[in-house]
Amino acid sequence: MSNDVEFTTAADRFMEDVFTVLTEFDPDELDPDLAMGVLSMEFADGSKCIMNRQTAAHQIWLANRATAWHFARDESGAWMDTKGRGELRSVLGEVLSQRLGRTVTL
Repeated sequence: MSNDVEFTTAADRFMEDVFTVLTEFDPDELDPDLAMGVLSMEFADGSKCIMNRQTAAHQIWLANRATAWHFARDESGAWMDTKGRGELRSVLGEVLSQRLGRTVTL
């Protein structure tokens, strides 16, 4: 990403796409909320998984329980974990699958 505007546009587009998919879930199972660069996903037990844009670092951060990931956009446009743990859409799908007890593909 060459500048903050391009980063913000790409990050917001990605989070809006994920939010759109999550709004199709049963709200008693998962209640998503997207505002000001933060996507909050609340589960039936009241716990949350948070995805947020970090403009200064040009990253999207994901936090679930005691685990956190930092994703930067690569040359192909994919959001990849900076520690080599995978692509954001796949990682979030795995997190949601574990939390909901069923396979989630995003």
